[in-house]
Amino acid sequence: MIVNGKEKELSESLSLRAYLLAEGYNPDHIAVELDGEIIRKEHYADTMLTNSSRVEIVRFMGGG
Repeated sequence: MIVNGKEKELSESLSLRAYLLAEGYNPDHIAVELDGEIIRKEHYADTMLTNSSRVEIVRFMGGG
């Protein structure tokens, strides 16, 4: 699959939530686009990733 423009290999199908947690992302502080569609946070656990998925992950940053 492609995550933020970089190729990643999945050994098995995985939920979006499981992937995010395994990679150290806090699901409360990010937005995710999967194959061109924004995924709502309540759907992270039941959204499955495969090696053909295209994922964009954006972290929210504070500042001033």
